[in-house]
Amino acid sequence: MPDPKRPHSSVASNFQADADRLFVRSAARAIHVLSAFHDADGPLSLTDIAAKAEIDRSAAQRLVHTLMSLGHIRRSADDRGYLPGLRLLDHTHDTLRLDPVVQVATPVILEMRKSLSERIDFSLYDETRVIYALRMQSKRETFYATLVGHSVPTFCTAGGRATLSALPVAEAREIIDRFPLHQYTSQTNIDPDSIMERLEKARRDGFALVENEFVMGEVAVGVPILNRQGRPLGAIHIAGSLSEWSVEDFSRSTAPIAQEAARAINASF
Repeated sequence: MPDPKRPHSSVASNFQADADRLFVRSAARAIHVLSAFHDADGPLSLTDIAAKAEIDRSAAQRLVHTLMSLGHIRRSADDRGYLPGLRLLDHTHDTLRLDPVVQVATPVILEMRKSLSERIDFSLYDETRVIYALRMQSKRETFYATLVGHSVPTFCTAGGRATLSALPVAEAREIIDRFPLHQYTSQTNIDPDSIMERLEKARRDGFALVENEFVMGEVAVGVPILNRQGRPLGAIHIAGSLSEWSVEDFSRSTAPIAQEAARAINASF
């Protein structure tokens, strides 16, 4: 299942560098090398990294060597390519432990687990996608579904629609029009006008409800986390199986819990 595209184009960086005298191109190229692994399904060769980072092979070799020396890239076990280094996890840890929203949300999400046995997630808003920061798993999970840092699109997921519903209508529409509306399942809604109608319903209800659009057989409720200006910071998601729940029973049982938790988090911002 494809993830939303995470930008790392060197072309965009070149434009930024032209307009910003403080912009360091070499640092940007190092980030592009690390970003080459975003869509990889295994180790990458130098040629792969150069192509994905949009730099020549010689530059890729120098940058990979430097990043290997710092522990941010490593050789694969079969010595046929490169993988992200373990020291990148230090940065992930720093991001999560220092993020004020995650700090406030964590005890609230842990308290929710006492009331629910379904999957509970907390994500951070990033316009066309939300990025999972906390994950409380249920008994039905896949490898990727358990990983912090996994991202999903805003246009067809409960947490994503919850965040978009908190935006002004014109801004939400611009984000939807900007994102390639990929059909993740046979029931994914890829009609912009219909998605906007779903956002309006989520705005009225105070939560977004999605069934079968991102994962077949799954129903999910999403509630936005907002700052004092009403801007989305992230979302609480609760997901269940349609083999165990009707849509109506799931939303009736979980939406009030998610809304109460969101109010507790929002009070801090």
